[in-house]
Amino acid sequence: MSIRIVRLGSPRVKNEGVRIGTVRRPPRGVPKSEFATRDYYDVWLPVLAPSLPLMAQAKAATDDAEWNAFARRFRAEMGGDASKVLDLLAVLSASTDFSVGCYCEDEHRCHRGILRELLAERGADIV
Repeated sequence: MSIRIVRLGSPRVKNEGVRIGTVRRPPRGVPKSEFATRDYYDVWLPVLAPSLPLMAQAKAATDDAEWNAFARRFRAEMGGDASKVLDLLAVLSASTDFSVGCYCEDEHRCHRGILRELLAERGADIV
């Protein structure tokens, strides 16, 4: 069993399991009843998304130094309750398939890449 890190809205793969949206906002112009059928997500978990001010910082990052500053702040935001959710997902990855994702095109400039690292640090089984 394992976690997949995906781009929301991309076609699902076999055995992907439940798709968890770790985004601050639902997809624009898509009725809630169609989130899953349009391959966005089955469950919305915004506690694993950057805060709105931090999201703006990430979008404005133009170089590695600015991105690294965002990454440090996002990791700090993932303390507290979010840390407990990450612990839970890491444990669940040993017994069930599911996916975690965001809309961004490039995982290397997206918080889902940092979520991948945070989950791996907790021993999650990641595809």
